[in-house]
Amino acid sequence: MPSSAELYESIAGAPDVPTGLPLVILLTGFTDAGNAVSNLIEHLYATTEPQPLIAFDNDVLLDYRARRPVIVFDQDHLSEYRPARLDLSLAHDALGQPFLLLSGYEPDFAWNAFTESVVGFIDAFQVSTVSWVHSIAMPVPHTRPLGTTVSGNRRELAAAHSVWRPRTQVPATVGHLLEYRLVEHEVQVAGFVLLVPHYLADTDYPDTVIAAADKLMLATGLVLRMDDVQARRDEYFERVDEQLHGSDELMQMVHTLERRYDAYMAGRDEDGEDAAFDERDLPSADELAAELERYLATRRPGDDEKHS
Repeated sequence: MPSSAELYESIAGAPDVPTGLPLVILLTGFTDAGNAVSNLIEHLYATTEPQPLIAFDNDVLLDYRARRPVIVFDQDHLSEYRPARLDLSLAHDALGQPFLLLSGYEPDFAWNAFTESVVGFIDAFQVSTVSWVHSIAMPVPHTRPLGTTVSGNRRELAAAHSVWRPRTQVPATVGHLLEYRLVEHEVQVAGFVLLVPHYLADTDYPDTVIAAADKLMLATGLVLRMDDVQARRDEYFERVDEQLHGSDELMQMVHTLERRYDAYMAGRDEDGEDAAFDERDLPSADELAAELERYLATRRPGDDEKHS
């Protein structure tokens, strides 16, 4: 069993880190509905100029056969090897405010040692707050704002932004374990779970990135640039709307989701009782996908190019 100190190495020449910064945690490997976490990591790497402080050891933490790294085959030779990354970095928002960013893959192994090492960094840097995001698929319509479930010990955030508060058992992530340990450690921590329309969960859904960034900004006071994502959002919804309006069955399914969502948000169903999401009453992701396939099959060759 590796010790926490064997999981990582410090980066030579890394910048000095002020104490009291917020920490943002973005780890892929769980459901990542709408590719919220993976696309936000990519966006923050492009817009916040993260400088690595700590690099975690893939050979200790990563199951290579489950998540194989990429290698480039260039005609007759191998030209590039792209291993996965899990780093703790110093980044800066649009106003130049510094923050810490722990981003990359969710470890496959040594969760306890990994959690211990992260808690150690939080103590060493006297981190002010910890915020993390992940996303799950839910039977909700894309025509309504993305809902969020909030956990942690920042009661004001949960009271203002948690729209779904179940009591249930769920498969744990290392983010959950970190949050659990940090609450025990009396660190201010908030976890945001985005509730993503299940029929769009396998797409690059721009609203998930925007919503994730919005929640992180609320929790940290950071200002993140989102112009590029907003531009992609407009194009994405043009294509979704085109497909919806070409199919009466698909429109009817989305309207069913809307009615259920609105009843839930109003706090009661049509009979005046407490509402809850019941997937038995809703079209499944497979049904929606099948209807979308039927619609696309009726399109003439070349239609896609007109909207690409």
